[in-house]
Amino acid sequence: MKKLIIFIVLVALVAAVGFQVYRKVSEKKTGRPMGRMAVVPVEVTPIEKVTVTDTRDFSGTLVAKSQFLLAPKVTGRLEKILVDIGDQVKRGQLVAELDDGEYTQQVEQARAEIEVVKASLEEAASSLEVAKRNFDRAAALREKQIMSEADLDAADSLYKASVSKQKVAVAQVSQKEAALKAAEVRLSYTRIHAAWDGGSDTRVIGERLVDQGAMLKANDPICSVLDVAELTALIFVSERDYSRLQAGQTVEVSADAYPGRTFPGTVSRIAPLIRETSREARVEVQMYNPDLVLKPGMFVNARIEFARHTDVPAVSMSSLVKRTGKQGVFIVKPGEHTASFVPVTLGIINGETAEVTEPELSGQVVTLGQHLLEDGSAVLLPGEKPVSPGQPPAAPEGKPGPSYPAPKRESTTAPATRGSGQ
Repeated sequence: MKKLIIFIVLVALVAAVGFQVYRKVSEKKTGRPMGRMAVVPVEVTPIEKVTVTDTRDFSGTLVAKSQFLLAPKVTGRLEKILVDIGDQVKRGQLVAELDDGEYTQQVEQARAEIEVVKASLEEAASSLEVAKRNFDRAAALREKQIMSEADLDAADSLYKASVSKQKVAVAQVSQKEAALKAAEVRLSYTRIHAAWDGGSDTRVIGERLVDQGAMLKANDPICSVLDVAELTALIFVSERDYSRLQAGQTVEVSADAYPGRTFPGTVSRIAPLIRETSREARVEVQMYNPDLVLKPGMFVNARIEFARHTDVPAVSMSSLVKRTGKQGVFIVKPGEHTASFVPVTLGIINGETAEVTEPELSGQVVTLGQHLLEDGSAVLLPGEKPVSPGQPPAAPEGKPGPSYPAPKRESTTAPATRGSGQ
């Protein structure tokens, strides 16, 4: 008998433990405690049609559309520098001057050498003229048999030598003139001008790299010139978004220096390769900076819109729940007080709003209390009065409630009895 009692107790304990385990597993799957089949108070929101956009944010840096360094082409001491950081310069404006004493002397020397060769040219021309007259005279005398053949040959050789000498003198004049031009060009290199092709006629000095009096070699930079009227935002895009980019897309650029303000831009260039180290591609966004508030080197955020869907049904992200491995929402149809679970397929997720592509929804979406619901659960809508279990919720004042069949009640009327005094 004792063994039987012990066996019954053990079976009861095992059953109790098994029930508790089953209860915990069921509660974990359903998201609500077992046995609570009472009406669940919820909040609902009508399904609205809105506009949703698929956007991505990328960080980047601003760089000048055009930037170059001004440097001399010759060696010399920096005698004057006429600009400083932030100064505006015009196309062709004089920016700096080198000491030009040596180069001026070279020009004067080249001019003197030209005068020498020109004098040699005149002498050669005169000699040529004399030699030509002698040759003509010798030829005439030879025809009359007065001069010998040898004397004619000598006159002819002298004439040809004079012609060659005159050609050499002409070549020397050309050579010295070229040397003069080279010396004048080197002299012009001592005056550094800001020159560029295309773009605006006015730019700005970004940096001044040397001071007046410095000894410079050829190509030593003096200052940088920037075009800040047009900027380029450099951003880097991952493989996921690379295929969705195309030239001409509109970009909304913002900078930490100007909170709450945005600047328009356009995708101008997309790199044809993705870097192996970062798995990102370089993208250039063209921006205009008419008021010159943006500066090269600023950190910016670029927002690109990839898709826009207008007048589409959407629900809040907080209303989404999972039941039996499917994502969906609870819908309360007009005039009903039960929530139906509807699996949904989402499209664009825009912040706290998600587009619903399938199915077509109607009614109201449960936005609060949905985690306690199951398909077909009774709900209590805002403004309704709670009632005892088994009764329909009372409608708010001024609104007719839903029609439900009247519950059957047992008769409690006692049979009539006669009084004792009859």
